[in-house]
Amino acid sequence: MPSTLTFDDLKSQVAAGSIDTVLACFVDMQGRLMGKRFHAVNFVETSFKETHCCNYLLATDLEMATPDGYASTNWQSGYGDYVMKPDLATIRPLPWLEGTALVLCDILDHHENPVSHSPRAMLKKQIKRLEALGYEAKMATELEFFLFEKSLDEIRKSGFRDLQPISGYNEDYHILQTTKEEGVMRPIRNHLFAAGLPIENTKGEAEAGQEELNIRYSPALDCADYHSIAKHAIKEIAWQQGRAASFLPKWHKDRVGSSSHVHQSLWQDGEAMFFDASKPHGKSDLMSHYMAGLIKYAPEYTYFLAPYVNSYKRFAKGTFAPTKTVWSVDNRTAGFRLCGEGSKGVRVECRIGGSDLNPYLAQAVMLAAGIKGIEDALELAPATTGDVYEDAKAADIPQTLRMATQTLRTSAFLREALGDDVVDHYTRAAEWEQEEFDRTVTDWEIARGFERA
Repeated sequence: MPSTLTFDDLKSQVAAGSIDTVLACFVDMQGRLMGKRFHAVNFVETSFKETHCCNYLLATDLEMATPDGYASTNWQSGYGDYVMKPDLATIRPLPWLEGTALVLCDILDHHENPVSHSPRAMLKKQIKRLEALGYEAKMATELEFFLFEKSLDEIRKSGFRDLQPISGYNEDYHILQTTKEEGVMRPIRNHLFAAGLPIENTKGEAEAGQEELNIRYSPALDCADYHSIAKHAIKEIAWQQGRAASFLPKWHKDRVGSSSHVHQSLWQDGEAMFFDASKPHGKSDLMSHYMAGLIKYAPEYTYFLAPYVNSYKRFAKGTFAPTKTVWSVDNRTAGFRLCGEGSKGVRVECRIGGSDLNPYLAQAVMLAAGIKGIEDALELAPATTGDVYEDAKAADIPQTLRMATQTLRTSAFLREALGDDVVDHYTRAAEWEQEEFDRTVTDWEIARGFERA
């Protein structure tokens, strides 16, 4: 398959005139690509070493507001700069943008130290902790999203009203309906593959206009890079075709939501360490300890899987979105599903995360929980069977952003694994999101009480 470009490859293509623009990007708290468009000649001559950005970009919200309460950056300190350090191993062409290549950057302070709350640094820290135990994490994320008939600009100008999905019925695995959508989905698959992402497939999901993109499992950092690039590309390519792609987890009260399931396993010297043929389900003791950590600490890290008020509207029984933090064997009603039972492909799938998650943050906290499970040799409870939605004994996933913020704020586990400064930073992000919602008067409130209250 196509691969990333070496720096020498980039220089050759710039000299030949086939690449004239380089996007130098980092991933912000919300999982978006932020950065600059460089003239390619300038990039290969000087800017490949470093560039700079305002440090408020890792202390903002979806609206690019500048909330108070952050220790790392604020009006009192004057909003200085961070260093954007290009990771030259991530250079790749972006075939859907003419003459354009992309490089991902790490965020450093002016002493060349990683900024602790930057998403890529957070994931790298947990990968290093895992490597110290002798393991490599491989992960895969599923990207679910909705396609709409109109463009993003048309929808925004209409006040986000009368939203019409691109199809009229549930298209889960439906070949006829997804054939009608190939004008968008085929270029998504092909352009991302040509950009060096190991694309497996796309399919219709379990709602009208709902799509899923699957990318082959990869080392954890690559997985997060692929997810972020793919999500950005899906929006751009849909826009180019006059359509809108949305990763809002719950866009309509009567429609199922969009998730981002995360599959994970540990490896050592090319061997799948979660597999043990002598154990029930082919699940090794290592896998049991890892899963026990995932489950025990799930309420404390839920914010990183569901970062907005809307995220929690997705958790509803009978929708394939989980409500309980238990595990089961190949059962989609549980928060954690054991997949690949009895095979070397055995793995755990976390089904809690929504389509709005930041993959670096989600993977970082789940690795931290798994590592804690291994270090403490936590015992895994027996698998739950049947309809987990109706299991009154199973622990609940936090049901609101307010609840998840509190479990984040008071988590001793996350403070040990991530650092107090990081937990305080993201706690403030969660608080701000809630504060902004609490100030808002919704259409539902007006329609319900305008006359009758």
